[in-house]
Amino acid sequence: MEGEKVLEQSGRVIAIVTAIVFVVSLIFPISAAVVKDPKSIPPWWGMLDVVVAAILCALAIYLAVKFDRRVTNEIRMTSYSAYRVMINVVLLLLVIFLLIGERVTWTYFLPGIAWRTWLAFYAFPAWLTGFRS
Repeated sequence: MEGEKVLEQSGRVIAIVTAIVFVVSLIFPISAAVVKDPKSIPPWWGMLDVVVAAILCALAIYLAVKFDRRVTNEIRMTSYSAYRVMINVVLLLLVIFLLIGERVTWTYFLPGIAWRTWLAFYAFPAWLTGFRS
């Protein structure tokens, strides 16, 4: 009983930390995409991006390992509803491309956003389960 309560509390904390790290990790591809001269970005910026990305992946894997088996039908339905909203990110990126596409360095932006979006979709049911625990 006590161990299960600790797991539930730690699940919520890990879910919150993962959300924060996810938002922080978005700074890297966005900033690299909008800076006028990519060579002006200091070399440590790329290394910091890799470190934050590795932490984000580790947190997402931890959530998936700990909470995937505990995903309920309610969580699946909630996740599906959230996916229906989050999928609009693709349309938003298309609008950005059409409006200011020439001002964005897509070779930096697109891969960074694509894998983070994939990870968010993949880990969302486990994240939600951890957050709700």
